[in-house]
Amino acid sequence: MRIWCFHCFTDDDEEEEEEKNRGGVSHQQSVMDNDDNKGDDFVDFDLNERELEGVTDEETGAELERVWSSEFRLNHHLVQGESSNAAVAATAAADVVAEDCTMEEADHDSYHKRARVYSGLAECRSASGISSSDAGNSVSSIERTVSFGVASSSRTDTDMFCQNFILNYTGRKDGKKDDGDDNGSSDAEDFEVHIDLTDDLLHMVFSFLSHIDLCRSAMVCRQWRVASAHEDFWKVLNFENMRISIEQFEDMCHRYPNATEVNVYGAPAVNALAMKAATTLRNLEVLIIGKGHISENFFQALEECNMLRSVTVNEAILGNGAQEIHLSHDRLRELKITKCRVMRLSLRCPQLRSLSLKRSNMSQAMLNCPLLQLLDIASCHKLLDAAIRSAAISCPQLESLDVSNCSCVSDETLREIAQACAGLHILNASYCPNISLESVHLPMLTVLKLHSCEGITSASMTWIANSHALEVLELDNCNLLTSVALHLSRLQSISLVHCRKFTELNLQSTMLSSITVSNCPALRRITIASNSLRRLALQKQENLTTLVLQCQSLQEVDLSDCESLSNTVCEIFSDDGGCPMLKSLILDNCESLTEVRFCNSSLATLSLVGCRAVTSLELKCPRIEQICLDGCDHLETALFQPVALRSLNLGICPKLSVLNIEAPYMVSLELKGCGVLSEASIVCPMLTSLDASFCGQLTDECLSATTASCPLIESLVLMSCPSIGSDGLSSLNGLPNLTLLDLSYTFLMNLEPIFKSCIQLKVLKLQACKYLTDSSLEPLYKEGALPALEELDLSYGTLCQTAIDDLLAYCTHLTHLSLNGCVNMHDLDWGSTNVQLFDYFGVYSSSGNTQEEPAETANRLLQNLNCVGCPNIRKVCIPPAARFYHLSSLNLSLSVNLKEVDLACSNLVLLNLSNCCSLEVLKLSCPRLASLFLQSCNMDEAGVEAAISGCSSLETLDLRFCPKISSVSMGRFRTVCSSLKRVFSSPNLLQD
Repeated sequence: MRIWCFHCFTDDDEEEEEEKNRGGVSHQQSVMDNDDNKGDDFVDFDLNERELEGVTDEETGAELERVWSSEFRLNHHLVQGESSNAAVAATAAADVVAEDCTMEEADHDSYHKRARVYSGLAECRSASGISSSDAGNSVSSIERTVSFGVASSSRTDTDMFCQNFILNYTGRKDGKKDDGDDNGSSDAEDFEVHIDLTDDLLHMVFSFLSHIDLCRSAMVCRQWRVASAHEDFWKVLNFENMRISIEQFEDMCHRYPNATEVNVYGAPAVNALAMKAATTLRNLEVLIIGKGHISENFFQALEECNMLRSVTVNEAILGNGAQEIHLSHDRLRELKITKCRVMRLSLRCPQLRSLSLKRSNMSQAMLNCPLLQLLDIASCHKLLDAAIRSAAISCPQLESLDVSNCSCVSDETLREIAQACAGLHILNASYCPNISLESVHLPMLTVLKLHSCEGITSASMTWIANSHALEVLELDNCNLLTSVALHLSRLQSISLVHCRKFTELNLQSTMLSSITVSNCPALRRITIASNSLRRLALQKQENLTTLVLQCQSLQEVDLSDCESLSNTVCEIFSDDGGCPMLKSLILDNCESLTEVRFCNSSLATLSLVGCRAVTSLELKCPRIEQICLDGCDHLETALFQPVALRSLNLGICPKLSVLNIEAPYMVSLELKGCGVLSEASIVCPMLTSLDASFCGQLTDECLSATTASCPLIESLVLMSCPSIGSDGLSSLNGLPNLTLLDLSYTFLMNLEPIFKSCIQLKVLKLQACKYLTDSSLEPLYKEGALPALEELDLSYGTLCQTAIDDLLAYCTHLTHLSLNGCVNMHDLDWGSTNVQLFDYFGVYSSSGNTQEEPAETANRLLQNLNCVGCPNIRKVCIPPAARFYHLSSLNLSLSVNLKEVDLACSNLVLLNLSNCCSLEVLKLSCPRLASLFLQSCNMDEAGVEAAISGCSSLETLDLRFCPKISSVSMGRFRTVCSSLKRVFSSPNLLQD
C-alpha cells in the first residue's frame, strides 16, 4: 500500500512510543519493539539491518546530502513486490516518528502546542560528518511524503519539514540527544523556531486543506497529527482513481463512521468497495462509483442506506450486462447511471427528483418515480420510441426532459408526453430527425432545443408559437428551415446558426435580449422588435439587404461583412430609425455602401473599415468620439458637423477634396496625403496639432480661416504644401502658442512673415527649401529674430558657407541644428590661424561697425549637430576655445571627402564618422565620449589607437568594414582604453 498515514493519528501509538522513550529504549530497539508489537492499528515497518551495516562517515554524509534531491514514501503495509530500499525508507520514517515523541517530551509542554523546528542549510551541511557508530541512531536519508496512492509529485513544502525533522532528531556524536537545554549545548539553538497554535485556530486552518495536505501536515508534530485526523475533515472520502485495498478502505470506514460522501470511482475492486461503503457507513448521503463491474447485490444493499440521497454510477457494467437491474429506495433523490452497460433497468424510488441515464445502452427503462422532475436519456440509442414514451409518461411531475440523440423519438411520443406531463418546462430534442412538432402542444415550455432536426420546417413555427411561455429557442443546423416568424412576449434568446435555406427572420418580443444569427447565406430580411435587446451581431450575412429594427434599448450593432446592405441602412440607425440608444455601430466591409449619412444624438463609435465604395460621409452626431475610416480609399466629401471627436486621421483618404469639421473637443487632426483637398473648413477651438503634409492644393485662404478658428494650435506641419505663400504665413500671428512649424519642401523665398508672426517658435524645419537665399536667415543672427528658437533644420538647402558660419557663431540659443546634405558647406574649422575665434564668438563686423557681445553669451547651447552627407567638408576642428560645452552628439557620416577631425568637447557622448572613407587624421579629447562609429573608414590601427587613448569613458567602438584594421588588434584597443565594452570589427567577428 502506498499510503497509510492515518494509523499515525492514533493516541494508542503515541502512548506506546512515549512509554518506550521514558524507559530509555534506544532508537533501533524502539523500532524493533514496534515491529514485534505491531497490531491492526500500528504502522508496519520492516527494518533491513543489512542496509545499515558498515556505513562509513563519508557514506553517512552522502546520505544526508541525498536528502535534498530524493523522495521516499511512508508505507503502512509493503505491497508485494516492492523493493527492499522502500522498506528501509519506511523503517527510517518510523524512526523519525519515534524520535518525534522523544523530542516532544523534552520540551515539557503538556499541551503539545510547540513544535521545535531547526532551520538553516548550514546546519544540515555540518551534519554530514556524523560517525558511523551513530549511523543506526540517525535518520540520514529520509524525506517523508504522504499521498493517496498516486505517484509522488515533484518536491513540495513537505520536503523542508522532512529535512527539519532530520536536523532535529539526528543523534549527536557524544551519543546524547539535543534536548535544546538552557545551557546552550545545542549547536542549532540560534536557528530554533517555535510554533504556538491553539487547537481551535489549528482546526480552522486545517479546514481549508485537502486530504493530501492534511496527511503532509500530520508529519510536522503530534499536535498537528491529532488535529489533522479530526472527523470534521473526513466527512468526504475521495479515492477517485486511487489504488486502495479493501482492508484499507474498511479501516477508513471504521475510523470515520460518520462520513457522508464516498467516491471510489476508478478504484480497484470498485464493487467490493461500494458494498463496504453501503453496509458500513450508516450516514452515507452521496456515493460515486464507476469504471468496473457492479453486481446486482450492490443495488440491493443500497436499500439499507436510509440516509442515501445521491448515487452516481459511471462507465460500469451492471450485473452481467444482460440482466435486469432493480433498484428500490425510499429516500433517494438523485440517480445518475451514465455510460453504463445494462439490458433493462427497473426503478422504484418514490422520492427521486433527478434521473440521468445518458449514454447507457439499455433497451428498457421501467420507472416508478412519481415525483421525478428531471429525466435525461440523451444518446440512449437502444431505447425504442415506445420505451421512451412509457418511461416519460410514468412521471407526471416531469419538468425537464432530454431525449437528444434518440433517433427513434416521434411526434406521437412527444404529443403523449405533452399530455401526460403538463408541467414540462425544458425539452431537448436535438438530433432527432423524425420530429416536426406537428400538433405538439407545450404551453408551459420555457426552453426548447432543436439542433440538427431535419424535420423542423417553417410549418413547425406555428406549433412553437403556441408555447407562449417560451424563453429560449435554439434552431441551429435546421437545414430545411426557411423562415421564422414568432410573436412571443417572453422570448429572451434565439439561436440560428448554419441554417442554409433560412431567408427571413421576424421576431417580436418585448423581452428579447440575445440573438445569434450566423452563417445563414440565404438570409435576406430581418425584422426585430424588442425593448430589451442591447446587442445585435449579424456578421457575414452576405445576402442581407433589408433590416428593420424597433429596439428601444439597442446599444451595439455589428454588421461586418454584410456585403449587400445598401445606403438605406443609415436611416435605421438615425434618430428616427427605431434605435434611439445606439452607441456603437460596425459596418466593416459593407462594400455596397456608397453614401453614409447619420444623424444620431447617441452614437459614440462608428467603424467603416474596408468600405471602399463610400464616396460621401456626413455625420451629425454630437456624441461620437471615435471613427475609423481605414480603407475608405474613394472618400471624396467628409462633413462632420458637429462631432465630439478628439482626434481624426483622414490621411488614409487620398481622394478627399471637401472637408468640413466642427469639433469643439478635437485636439489632433491629420490630413497627411490629402493631395486633392482644396476646400477645408476646420472649426476646432481646442485643436493643438494639425498635420497637412502633402496637401498640395491647400491655399492661403484656407490656412487663414483655419488659424482664425483654431487659435490654440501648437504644432503645424505644412510640408510639401507649395500653394502656401506669404499671406498664409502672415496669418500665423493668430497662433500665440505655435512652437513647431514645418515648411519643408516648399517654394518659400522670404521668411519675414515667420519672423514677425511666430515669436514663440521653438522648432523650425526648412528642409529642401531651395529657393531660400543667403539673406533669408539674416534676421536670425543679425536682428535676434525668433529668440526662443531651439531646433533648426536646414538640410538639403543651398545656403553658402558664410551663412552657415554666422548661424553657428551667433545663434547661441540653438540646441539642435541639422545641415544634412548641404553641398555648399565646407570646412568647420574654429582652430585655424586665419580665422579668429574672437570674430566668431565675440564680435560681428558689418558695414565697418563693430558690436561686442557680452562674454557670457559666447557659451554655445548647441547639443546636437548633424552634417550627414555633406560632400565638401574636408576638415572639422573644434578646440576648447570654441566653447561648445553642451555638444553631446555630432554626426558627420557619409561625408566622403572628410580627411581630418580634431575635437576637444568635454561633454561629447556620441560621434558618428561612418562611411567617411577619406578620413586619415582623428584627434579626440573627449573624456565623456561613450560611442564612436568608424564604420568603413580608412583609418589605420595606430590612428585609432591614438584617437581613443584620450577617451576614458568610451564603451562602444564600431570598426566594421575598416580595411586597414584587423580583428587581431581588438585586444590592443581594449588595452589602450580599458572602459571599452563592445568592439565591432568585420561582419564575421564580434568582440563583446
